[in-house]
Amino acid sequence: ILLLIRNPKDVATSFYHFSNSMSPLPSYETWDDFFIAFMSKKMPWGCYFEYLSKWNKYADDENVMTITYEELKENPVLGVKNIAAFFGISLTEKELQTIVERSSFQSMKKNSQKTHGTFGNILFRKGGVSDWKNLFNEDQNEKMDKAFEEHVGGTKLGTKLKYEVYCKA
Repeated sequence: ILLLIRNPKDVATSFYHFSNSMSPLPSYETWDDFFIAFMSKKMPWGCYFEYLSKWNKYADDENVMTITYEELKENPVLGVKNIAAFFGISLTEKELQTIVERSSFQSMKKNSQKTHGTFGNILFRKGGVSDWKNLFNEDQNEKMDKAFEEHVGGTKLGTKLKYEVYCKA
């Protein structure tokens, strides 16, 4: 199992834009309204912190590889190599480069009309890291940090996310 996790602040930011673009999902007039719903576990898919907590019990399983979105953005070649090794797949240098190119956010966004139709414009917005800084105020940032610590702070997944997000920022 490949478990891809992401900074909860960027998860919230992405889901805010996603839900406001998808009519079946609840939309929010303001970021503040969304933030309250996100933090009070009123998301259609549940609480991201609880999701991480549940997966944490499997983090040491030899059949589970955990990687962060931030790791893949920082060094996609190493990320693809590690994923291929985990699944026992050997890649030539050319195959590796092709996979890295085709799986880049820019490439997927460019091809999204072919692969996802009009839904592609909703799925592929920015693909960046730290976009949360454009929405969160200081109080929201502190509340998110506190919730992170309470739910997953000392866990293996929490430590991995904290390192990728806070130590490399």
